[in-house]
Amino acid sequence: MRMRPDESVRTMSPSAQPGVAAIDLPVRGMTCAACAATIEKVLGRLPHVNASVNFAAERAHVEYDPAQVQPQDLIAAITRAGFEVPPETAIFDITGMDCAACASGIETVLGKTPGVVGGGVNFASAKARVDYIPGVIDPDGIARRIAKAGFGATEARDLSAEEMKAREQAVQREWRRELALFVVALVLTLPLMAQMVAMFGMEHGAHGEMLPRWWQFALATPVQFWIGARFYTAAFKSLRAGMANMDVLVVLGTTIAYLYSAVVTVSGRHDLHVYYEASAAIITLVLLGRLLEANARRKTSSAIRALLKLRPRTAKVERNGAVVEVDAGTLLVGDVFVVAAGEAVPVDGEVMSGRSAVDEAMLSGESLPVAKEAGSKVFAATVNQNGMLRVRATGVGADTMLAQIIRMVDEAQGTKPPIQHFVDKVAGIFVPVVAGIALVTLMATWAVLGDFQTAMVNAVAVLVIACPCSLGLATPTAIMVGTGVGARHGVLIRNAEVLERARSVATLVVDKTGTLTEGKPVVTDVLVEENKDETVLLTLAAALERGSEHPLARAILKKAEDSAAPVSQVEDFETIPGKGVTGRIDGRVVSLGSPAWLAEIAVPASAPLAARAEAAQAQGKTVVGLAVEGRVAGYVAIADRIRETSIEAVRVLQEAGVEVVMLTGDNRHTAAAIAGQAGITRFAAEVLPQNKAEEVRRLQGEGHVVGMAGDGINDAPALAQADVSFAIGGGSDVAIEAADVVLVRNDLRGVPTAIGLSRATLAKIRQNLFFAFVYNVLGIPLAAFGMLNPVIAGAAMAMSSISVVSNSLLLNRWKPR
Repeated sequence: MRMRPDESVRTMSPSAQPGVAAIDLPVRGMTCAACAATIEKVLGRLPHVNASVNFAAERAHVEYDPAQVQPQDLIAAITRAGFEVPPETAIFDITGMDCAACASGIETVLGKTPGVVGGGVNFASAKARVDYIPGVIDPDGIARRIAKAGFGATEARDLSAEEMKAREQAVQREWRRELALFVVALVLTLPLMAQMVAMFGMEHGAHGEMLPRWWQFALATPVQFWIGARFYTAAFKSLRAGMANMDVLVVLGTTIAYLYSAVVTVSGRHDLHVYYEASAAIITLVLLGRLLEANARRKTSSAIRALLKLRPRTAKVERNGAVVEVDAGTLLVGDVFVVAAGEAVPVDGEVMSGRSAVDEAMLSGESLPVAKEAGSKVFAATVNQNGMLRVRATGVGADTMLAQIIRMVDEAQGTKPPIQHFVDKVAGIFVPVVAGIALVTLMATWAVLGDFQTAMVNAVAVLVIACPCSLGLATPTAIMVGTGVGARHGVLIRNAEVLERARSVATLVVDKTGTLTEGKPVVTDVLVEENKDETVLLTLAAALERGSEHPLARAILKKAEDSAAPVSQVEDFETIPGKGVTGRIDGRVVSLGSPAWLAEIAVPASAPLAARAEAAQAQGKTVVGLAVEGRVAGYVAIADRIRETSIEAVRVLQEAGVEVVMLTGDNRHTAAAIAGQAGITRFAAEVLPQNKAEEVRRLQGEGHVVGMAGDGINDAPALAQADVSFAIGGGSDVAIEAADVVLVRNDLRGVPTAIGLSRATLAKIRQNLFFAFVYNVLGIPLAAFGMLNPVIAGAAMAMSSISVVSNSLLLNRWKPR
């Protein structure tokens, strides 16, 4: 297929040969300049292709003849060579969608667009997520493709408070306009409906009509062709793009009824009935349904709008020795600002001075304020309760915690769970199938009864009753409400697939330090031989731990600092993963690590000292030993208190049928003590970081759906291996990036919250799909056999979508145990 200008393939400069195009493709996986040369060689084998690969920039500039080679051929060649052309993602706000078939049609168009490699369209949120290859196509080209299909597409972006307000005002204006049109349609339709009601009580049919035929014609015509013009326009665009949406069904049904009535009126056949009330009432009811549906759909995305409104508009910044009020959007990292009591924090930052309590409920769902002092972190949109805080900005704009939460919730609401793929397939063929059923109904009824009027009415009822909207709304509305509720309770779910899968978690693997425990260990005992100096042991241990970010290392360094122990220089430093560290201090070889490792490399300590170390382990303390010149010199006992909330979380999970398994690199005595305090019966101790993923894999091999909760860098491989992974919000960036669910609070209770929310959301989806399928399964046959008047069918069609959305909104009442 020859690329077009809207597909973002740049033509060559004037000095280049005619008919030659050029693109820049991103390339991932290159490790050296030889890789770049390999890609150039592979691309050079294609006819009329000249490539230049920049290893540093990770991009390939390719000149080619579009008549001979297509961009997808270039991408395939790079892929075959063992490298990757990574896609980028763009989010679009879509306008003009009227039903699930519209969303399916846009996906079909995007699927045929060169350069688009994935994504999906969410009818409920009116958003499209598109994965594309930059260089082959860009967001503007994608938007033009969607526009050609008859829909509006604007790339979504973070909005300022003013832009958000302007958008809401525009939505309100559009709402009022739609409401005014509906009122006009209702005023014109009510006399026709009164005519129909009166006819039910008359024996002589058309001879007893209250309204003259031409009056009926005059009332129905503006409803059909002025107020209903949108349906004709949308149906035309849909058919032009090779799709068939709900508008096609509405146009077919109402036009047949209207034209038949107009022909009967013009011909003066008073012995035949007219159906102006049916065409007008159907359009009016569809308008009403869409008004109510749009209002309900806006409520499903209220979580995002509520978060956006929390962003403060101004900040008080220190400038040239004075405090001035500026637009919060102009703050830069490093700026110093002040937050008075009762004010919202404008951006993320670190407290430099002052003490206060900050309400972080909007981030974590925790109702109790959190104490803040110098060194504490504060987050945008949280509210300072009392006292003055002086803060240095560390995260602004899109880098604030609030912005990340909004982005994660928005992305999750735009994704689809596996159950939705089946619904999409049904929606994609639904309208053509219904049109076929209507045609069969018309021909069969006419042939059997010999009555064209009855056949026509039944066919129109089939067209009107069969709305795919309820099917299209069943899943995304529940997902949107569910992810919003999760955000409100401090549980951020990355995508809808995770939300569906979390309900099936049967085994949860938890890390000990920082997940079950507070992650703030302190040294409780320094155990040395009798008449030996504790300070010497602390000095050596602190020297080996200097520079480490491990919680146990920080505890030892803090103890050394409090004891005023000097820290020596270390030579020949070496880390033995999962065991300890070793180095040379003042000419002596010193090793610090687990007692089990020291037992392998050093002469054991005296029996009394070893007994004291074992007693500390039995109390749940972590014990590390120090060996000097191959002889154990002493031990450091470190305690990390288990969180009270962890005990509660384990209990709730076990009551929900989820087995909790603890993994730790600590010794078996300490692991057993902590597991006992938490109420965990199954645990694995002395597990090396690289083996945690293997433990998760082993549990998966037992046939379980395995979840993993952790907070450290060493948990990242296990988090990636788990079927569903949960990262504690206060953990490392690597762990958070690897996880499917982020718990904003440093609290394991978020895991049962996420699992419970998953089960509640999937229950809603199943209810919605049941109602949607049953509605159509029952409604279409009833209409085909003449048991549904078209007007009643139109009302039922509108109510089906509203009922599905309303059922999803009931999720807002869900609360964690």
